[in-house]
Amino acid sequence: MKPPEVIETDRLRLRRPVMEDAAAIFSTYAQDPEVARFVSWSVHPSVDVTRKFVEEDCVAGWKTGQVFPWLITLAAGGDVAGIIDLRPVATRAEIGYVLARRYWGRGLMTEAARAVVEWALAEREIYRVWAVVDLENPASQRVLEKVGMTREGVLRRWVVMPRQGPTPRDVWCFARVREREATR
Repeated sequence: MKPPEVIETDRLRLRRPVMEDAAAIFSTYAQDPEVARFVSWSVHPSVDVTRKFVEEDCVAGWKTGQVFPWLITLAAGGDVAGIIDLRPVATRAEIGYVLARRYWGRGLMTEAARAVVEWALAEREIYRVWAVVDLENPASQRVLEKVGMTREGVLRRWVVMPRQGPTPRDVWCFARVREREATR
């Protein structure tokens, strides 16, 4: 699988993160406890932690092909709004995402997720795109529904979300499957 380094939508430009993005990622969302409420990573206490994330997760992920993150930027002006990633394994791929609080409620994450899901399901080897979301995160559940994913069931004690405590949380599993042959 070779994802595009840039995906463009009407309002967004999803692009491969680079080390120079660390400060913007930190200030825009990585240090915000409310943004990190329902994610599997802890709030970044410093830009150095964000630099390590960009280097070890984003840059390295693209090199190894284990994860493909795109920085979500506004098409007009290029401001950083969040990040979305795709983690392919065999015939399926998981997505995960986070959006800066100041951009919530505008449909931007739905637009970004739709672009990534549509791209992935058009690939020959991908038959299923899936995601998990905390039972108490209805906004993210709605994003997944809007991109055509189906709520499949609860995965009990699935993931630790540091802002919610040390006990693994129950999550909804959502998925969208390809019903016909891919175009690429």
